[in-house]
Amino acid sequence: MDRAMDTGTTSNPAGAKLDELAQKAHQATDKIADMATEQVSRLSDTAHRAVNGAADAATSTADWVTSAPTDLTEAVSETIRARPIATVAGALFVGYLLGRLAS
Repeated sequence: MDRAMDTGTTSNPAGAKLDELAQKAHQATDKIADMATEQVSRLSDTAHRAVNGAADAATSTADWVTSAPTDLTEAVSETIRARPIATVAGALFVGYLLGRLAS
Protein backbone atom coordinates (compact mmCIF):
# COMPACT_ATOMS: atom_id res chain seq x y z
CA MET A 1 0.00 0.00 0.00
CA ASP A 2 2.97 2.30 0.43
CA ARG A 3 3.93 2.05 -3.23
CA ALA A 4 4.27 5.36 -5.03
CA MET A 5 2.40 5.77 -8.31
CA ASP A 6 4.56 5.57 -11.40
CA THR A 7 4.52 8.80 -13.41
CA GLY A 8 5.62 7.40 -16.74
CA THR A 9 9.25 6.60 -16.10
CA THR A 10 9.84 3.01 -15.26
CA SER A 11 12.96 1.25 -14.16
CA ASN A 12 11.87 -2.32 -14.92
CA PRO A 13 11.76 -3.83 -18.43
CA ALA A 14 8.11 -4.94 -18.14
CA GLY A 15 7.01 -1.40 -17.31
CA ALA A 16 9.03 0.00 -20.21
CA LYS A 17 7.45 -2.51 -22.57
CA LEU A 18 4.01 -1.61 -21.25
CA ASP A 19 4.72 2.09 -21.76
CA GLU A 20 5.92 1.37 -25.30
CA LEU A 21 2.76 -0.62 -26.06
CA ALA A 22 0.58 2.12 -24.61
CA GLN A 23 2.39 4.71 -26.76
CA LYS A 24 1.87 2.58 -29.88
CA ALA A 25 -1.79 2.13 -29.00
CA HIS A 26 -2.17 5.92 -28.65
CA GLN A 27 -0.46 6.45 -32.01
CA ALA A 28 -2.70 3.86 -33.69
CA THR A 29 -5.78 5.45 -32.14
CA ASP A 30 -4.69 8.89 -33.35
CA LYS A 31 -4.06 7.54 -36.85
CA ILE A 32 -7.49 5.84 -36.96
CA ALA A 33 -9.15 9.02 -35.67
CA ASP A 34 -7.42 11.09 -38.38
CA MET A 35 -8.53 8.63 -41.07
CA ALA A 36 -12.10 8.66 -39.75
CA THR A 37 -12.10 12.45 -39.72
CA GLU A 38 -10.98 12.52 -43.35
CA GLN A 39 -13.71 10.06 -44.36
CA VAL A 40 -16.40 12.00 -42.50
CA SER A 41 -15.19 15.17 -44.17
CA ARG A 42 -15.39 13.54 -47.62
CA LEU A 43 -18.86 12.19 -46.92
CA SER A 44 -19.96 15.57 -45.62
CA ASP A 45 -18.66 17.27 -48.78
CA THR A 46 -20.45 14.72 -50.97
CA ALA A 47 -23.71 15.17 -49.08
CA HIS A 48 -23.34 18.94 -49.27
CA ARG A 49 -22.87 18.80 -53.06
CA ALA A 50 -25.90 16.51 -53.39
CA VAL A 51 -28.08 18.84 -51.32
CA ASN A 52 -26.91 21.84 -53.34
CA GLY A 53 -27.72 19.99 -56.57
CA ALA A 54 -31.19 19.11 -55.31
CA ALA A 55 -31.78 22.70 -54.22
CA ASP A 56 -30.68 23.98 -57.62
CA ALA A 57 -32.99 21.50 -59.36
CA ALA A 58 -35.90 22.48 -57.12
CA THR A 59 -35.29 26.17 -57.80
CA SER A 60 -35.14 25.53 -61.53
CA THR A 61 -38.34 23.50 -61.41
CA ALA A 62 -40.09 26.16 -59.33
CA ASP A 63 -39.07 28.81 -61.86
CA TRP A 64 -40.38 26.67 -64.71
CA VAL A 65 -43.68 25.95 -62.91
CA THR A 66 -44.11 29.65 -62.19
CA SER A 67 -43.58 30.64 -65.81
CA ALA A 68 -45.47 27.70 -67.40
CA PRO A 69 -49.02 29.02 -66.86
CA THR A 70 -48.09 32.34 -68.43
CA ASP A 71 -46.48 30.60 -71.41
CA LEU A 72 -49.46 28.28 -71.79
CA THR A 73 -51.93 31.15 -71.62
CA GLU A 74 -50.00 33.03 -74.28
CA ALA A 75 -49.86 29.98 -76.56
CA VAL A 76 -53.59 29.30 -76.21
CA SER A 77 -54.43 32.95 -76.82
CA GLU A 78 -52.34 32.96 -79.99
CA THR A 79 -54.09 29.81 -81.24
CA ILE A 80 -57.54 31.23 -80.51
CA ARG A 81 -56.68 34.48 -82.32
CA ALA A 82 -55.23 32.61 -85.29
CA ARG A 83 -58.15 30.17 -85.72
CA PRO A 84 -61.20 31.31 -83.76
CA ILE A 85 -63.80 29.26 -85.67
CA ALA A 86 -61.82 26.02 -85.32
CA THR A 87 -61.33 26.73 -81.61
CA VAL A 88 -65.06 27.28 -81.00
CA ALA A 89 -65.92 24.17 -83.05
CA GLY A 90 -63.41 22.13 -81.04
CA ALA A 91 -64.82 23.41 -77.76
CA LEU A 92 -68.37 22.53 -78.85
CA PHE A 93 -67.26 19.05 -79.89
CA VAL A 94 -65.45 18.43 -76.58
CA GLY A 95 -68.53 19.68 -74.69
CA TYR A 96 -70.78 17.35 -76.70
CA LEU A 97 -68.52 14.35 -75.96
CA LEU A 98 -68.36 15.15 -72.26
CA GLY A 99 -72.15 15.51 -72.19
CA ARG A 100 -72.59 12.12 -73.83
CA LEU A 101 -70.16 10.47 -71.47
CA ALA A 102 -71.83 12.00 -68.43
CA SER A 103 -75.32 10.81 -69.35
